[in-house]
Amino acid sequence: MTIIDTPSTDTAPACHGAAPSAGPHGYSGDKEAHLKRLRRIEGQIRGLQRMVDEDVYCIDILTQVSASTKALQSFALVLLEEHLAHCVAAAAAAEDGGEELNAKVAEASAAIARLLRT
Repeated sequence: MTIIDTPSTDTAPACHGAAPSAGPHGYSGDKEAHLKRLRRIEGQIRGLQRMVDEDVYCIDILTQVSASTKALQSFALVLLEEHLAHCVAAAAAAEDGGEELNAKVAEASAAIARLLRT
């Protein structure tokens, strides 16, 4: 399993210069849908654990790993889209947003690079 190095929540920049744990973030409007989706993914991972515990055939487990991976990637893309539409767009619209915009674009580019490495 690959562990992705992500910034901690106490140092990651937030939208509009707010504290990192403060909202609203781009995903806030769909928070419940996102949580539901993540719970479904969590269920897939638990299913993988059960499959290993029950000595299920390797290829069947790999098929489920692939499905879980795709589900996480899909979630990540939605989250990235919301970040671009909310946080990056807000930085672009800000009167003095030049530095903040550059930081948000660099942050999004780094996130995209991490997604592509997985």
